[in-house]
Amino acid sequence: MLVSVIINTKNEEKNIEKCLKSVIGQSFPAQNFEIIVIDNNSDDKTKEIARKYTDKVFNRGPERSAQKNFGVRVSKGEYFLHLDADMTLSDNVLIECAEKVRIRKDIIALYIPEIVTGKKYFSKVRRFERSFYDGTPIDGIRFIHKEKFLESGGFDENLYAAEDWDLDKRLKKMGKFDIIKSPLYHNESEFNLKNYLRKKAYYSQNLDAYIAKWGKNDPDIKKQFGFYYRFFGVFIENSKWQKLLRHPFLAGSMYFLRILVGIKFLTR
Repeated sequence: MLVSVIINTKNEEKNIEKCLKSVIGQSFPAQNFEIIVIDNNSDDKTKEIARKYTDKVFNRGPERSAQKNFGVRVSKGEYFLHLDADMTLSDNVLIECAEKVRIRKDIIALYIPEIVTGKKYFSKVRRFERSFYDGTPIDGIRFIHKEKFLESGGFDENLYAAEDWDLDKRLKKMGKFDIIKSPLYHNESEFNLKNYLRKKAYYSQNLDAYIAKWGKNDPDIKKQFGFYYRFFGVFIENSKWQKLLRHPFLAGSMYFLRILVGIKFLTR
């Protein structure tokens, strides 16, 4: 099985090498995967660094949906894994993904547990929050069957926010999803509240297009944007409420961030 690892970048010279090293260092045989980097007009050393690890470095824009779609079109793998440049893989991600879909032919996509890195307090809060989302409607699939992806129409290039949720919804009609145990690590940088909210505000401007596409009464939309699930349901289902009780200070700080993000969404 050949797997294509597709990484979208824009001015990521601080992160891209760590990302690529984590792919090169996979326990999965090197001859069984290719690395494709799709850059969006970086003016730093991103492309220069990437070319040390792969000759498949392309330029594409204007947003990540178009970058990822182009990456899939030029890929040769039966499956692909899409990553952001500020992510790194634990050693067994590719081999576990490949083994999962080899055994279960009905699985067309996989979630990968995501761990937010950082040592500051609110980085720990983000890591705590993200731990509740794996495999839920708040998560997004990362390892995908290429033919099914192309059949679904790929990422909607009119969306630069929630494009992963949109893809999930279309692919769920075509086959089954599962989740692996090996995680990836997301370097969101040491937490900066101002930058975090600025980023959320930018993406919130495009969320109406996603909501309009599926309708406010869509079950997933209700979970992704509804008050109950985003503030309670996702944190208490499947006995996850016990984690809230074990970490009351992290839980309180998490709700503080959720309220601020909610305000940004309502005032978009």
